[in-house]
Amino acid sequence: HLAEFGFVTGKGRENVNKLRTVLEPGTGSGDLPAVVREMAQLCFDQIDGLSQRITELDTQIAVASRRSSFSARLQQMPGIGPVTAMAIAAFAPPMDGFRQGRDFSAWLGLVPRQHSSGGKQRLGRTSKSGQRDIRRLLIIGAMAVISGTRTRPPAESSWLGRILARKPRMLAAIALANKMARMLWAMITKNEEFRGGPLMAN
Repeated sequence: HLAEFGFVTGKGRENVNKLRTVLEPGTGSGDLPAVVREMAQLCFDQIDGLSQRITELDTQIAVASRRSSFSARLQQMPGIGPVTAMAIAAFAPPMDGFRQGRDFSAWLGLVPRQHSSGGKQRLGRTSKSGQRDIRRLLIIGAMAVISGTRTRPPAESSWLGRILARKPRMLAAIALANKMARMLWAMITKNEEFRGGPLMAN
């Protein structure tokens, strides 16, 4: 931003475009020194170049994922896109190394740690161990699924409906990512299609 010159915007691509518009001639930014405009334009050019490169890479990933039957099968699950599917293919260890889906989810750091207190088992925070990129992508995918419930809310009696009713959306996303990881393990180890129906069922 250019706060020292009275121009402040938030983060994100949309706000960068707003700042770009503000600096256009005839928009009240005429008092800005020429060197400031030039430096701002250099930054905009860098952002444009990186954005173009990201778009190209996303396209390449999408093409590669369509050619892979493994990645295409994983994308049958809501919340799993080309990047996540390819990340699992590239970075996840052999799934037969995990006895069950919970073990894979725990390796990713999506299962709350257990501890004892007064003879009772309690669940703490997630461990955040394992492969961080896959964990982050699963949580992002889960957030996308949850965002979709704003227009198509799940049944109150469904698993996701119950989770959303009692937990903040971020915690619900982690719980959903945990469920997704377990289902992915089953799909991969059993070499089966996504058969979960609505992800928020049960």
